[in-house]
Amino acid sequence: MDRQPTLIGELVTLRPTSADDYDALYAVASDPAIWDQHPAHDRWQAAVFRGFFDTGLATGGMLTIRDAADGQVIGATRYVPTPPDAVEIGWTFLARSHWRRGYNREAKRLMIDHALGQVAAVRFSAGADNHRSRRAIEALGATPLPPAMVERDGQMVPRVLYELRRA
Repeated sequence: MDRQPTLIGELVTLRPTSADDYDALYAVASDPAIWDQHPAHDRWQAAVFRGFFDTGLATGGMLTIRDAADGQVIGATRYVPTPPDAVEIGWTFLARSHWRRGYNREAKRLMIDHALGQVAAVRFSAGADNHRSRRAIEALGATPLPPAMVERDGQMVPRVLYELRRA
């Protein structure tokens, strides 16, 4: 699957992340409130975010989200392959100024449509206590899967899993 597409919507444009995106992405990610329900609640700290960013670049599939109206960097997301014949969409963060205004929903819809043209299923994973992310995933119509313990940033954490399958 092509995990480095350029996807264009009415509200957002997603493009492959490059090393040059670091400063703009960290400017968004440095807001502690973005991470307050996330298992990695310290990701707003420069050293922690640097590891997150570098891993995203190294593994591929990281996309920078820009506001389509003005080109401003407003966040990032990722595609991560999950066998068999599926991809996970996640590791998303978005500037609070763009919450609850359709930006995340459009970004995910663009990513889902792109992925389901190439794989059988799209999966999502959210921290058990990350109610914002869980509501957003559920609003996409994803079906809950059994919860799991997964490795994130070198530690095992409880996750709530969801899936959308190609019709």
